[in-house]
Amino acid sequence: MTAISMKHLRYFDALARTGHFGRAANSCSISQPALSVQVKELEEILGAPLVERGARQIRLTSLGEAFALRVRDILLSVDELGDLARASHSPLAGRLRIGVIPTVAPYLLPAFVKTLAQRFPDIDPRPREAVTQRLIDDLMEGRLDAAIVALPVSEPALEEVALFDEEFILVRPPEDADKPVPSAESLREMRLLLLEEGHCFRDQALSFCNMSSTLPRDLMEGSSLATLVQMVSAGIGVTLIPEMAAPVETRSASVSVARLPVPRPARTIGMVWRKTTPLTEQLEHIADVVRDAGQQGAARAEGVIV
Repeated sequence: MTAISMKHLRYFDALARTGHFGRAANSCSISQPALSVQVKELEEILGAPLVERGARQIRLTSLGEAFALRVRDILLSVDELGDLARASHSPLAGRLRIGVIPTVAPYLLPAFVKTLAQRFPDIDPRPREAVTQRLIDDLMEGRLDAAIVALPVSEPALEEVALFDEEFILVRPPEDADKPVPSAESLREMRLLLLEEGHCFRDQALSFCNMSSTLPRDLMEGSSLATLVQMVSAGIGVTLIPEMAAPVETRSASVSVARLPVPRPARTIGMVWRKTTPLTEQLEHIADVVRDAGQQGAARAEGVIV
C-alpha cells in the first residue's frame, strides 16, 4: 500500500484552502493535472473521497473537512521542526516570513529592511502585505513567522508584543490650514473619506468619530491611504491617516495636515507570532528592529505635521 506523503498533504491543503484546482496548483508551483493526480491518489490511499468535484468549483466532503483540519496541524508541526533548526542559529539567519498591514507596510518596511540587513545580514526577509485577518489566518496556518499589525488582535494562540504608538492625523484641503481643527463630533458632520471595509484603520477612525460602520451615502471610501489623500487634494472631503504615513502621502498632494485635539486618537503597532513557535527569542530581536524603524518614521512625521 502506498503511504501518505508530505506532498499529498501539502497539495490537498492547498486545494482545501483555495477551493479550486487551478489556484491550488499555482500556489504549489505545479501544473493542475499534477495536483489533481496527487489528490486522487490520496483519496485512493484513504479509500474514500475527500472532494466533491463540480463543473466550476469543488467542495470538501465531510471526511475532507475533518481531514483538512488535521492536515493543517500536521503541516504546521512539520514547519516548526524546521523553525527549531533555524532557532539554533546564532546570529540570526535564514528566511523570515513577516506580514504587514497595508497602513503600515509602505512607511515602515524601507527602514525596517535596511536596519535588519545592517544588524542581521544573514536574514532573508520575505514581507507580505495584507489586511489583518488574512495575516492572522496565514500566521495560524504556518504560512508566516510573524506579523506587524495594530493591537490588540485578541487571539489566544498568538503572542502580542506592543512596539510603538502613533497618532491619527487630519488631512484637509490647504485652504482649511488656518481654520480651527475640528473635534470628533465636528468630523461626523463633514465628508469623511475612509478606507474600504477590511482595513482595521477604517474601524479605528469610525470609533474615534463615534460612527457606525453603516455609513451615510455622502461618505466615500478608498482602497489605500494614497487614494484618500489625493481625494482630499481634489477637494472631495477630509480624511484621517496614521502619523507615519504623513511624510509619504502628503509629499505630492495639495493638502494641509494637523494634529487633532486632545485626547488625540492613536493606535498601538505591535508584532504577533504563534506561542508555539521555536523562534520566539529570534522574533523578539526582530521586534526591536521594528520598534526602531517605527521611531524613525515618527521622527520624519514631525517635520510635516502642524
